[in-house]
Amino acid sequence: MGMKKNISEEIVFNVEFYDVDSMRIVWHGNYVKYMEASRCALLNKIGYNYNDMEASGVAFPLVDIHFKYVRSLRFMDRVRAVATLVEWENCIKIKYEFYNAKTGELTTKAESTQMGVNIASGETMFVCPEIFVKKVEAMLNE
Repeated sequence: MGMKKNISEEIVFNVEFYDVDSMRIVWHGNYVKYMEASRCALLNKIGYNYNDMEASGVAFPLVDIHFKYVRSLRFMDRVRAVATLVEWENCIKIKYEFYNAKTGELTTKAESTQMGVNIASGETMFVCPEIFVKKVEAMLNE
């Protein structure tokens, strides 16, 4: 199913000292943390966050993650992170873009895929929960 429009959410934050390596650039592993913060904001916007997932008996572990580093983010840079839902029927696939908020330059592109797992049985779900799909479709039809 193609999207009529995208559902996106953005967060803005500063690169903290504890996120950088000895060259004062963001250590690559911290992008996973930035993705998680962006993903949580997006899921909150949709109205189906991790608490809602758990309440509906579903967990969504990461099964795939990709990064493309374009430019370095440095200590004290202001970052604008945009998370966009690109797939929601069979899995949750989110595209991320990180920008230097001051210059507007794209610094990193990323994508994550999460599959539903029935918490009680441990079975992989090949279709997202109806409650999630309906919330997404309602937002797309607004």
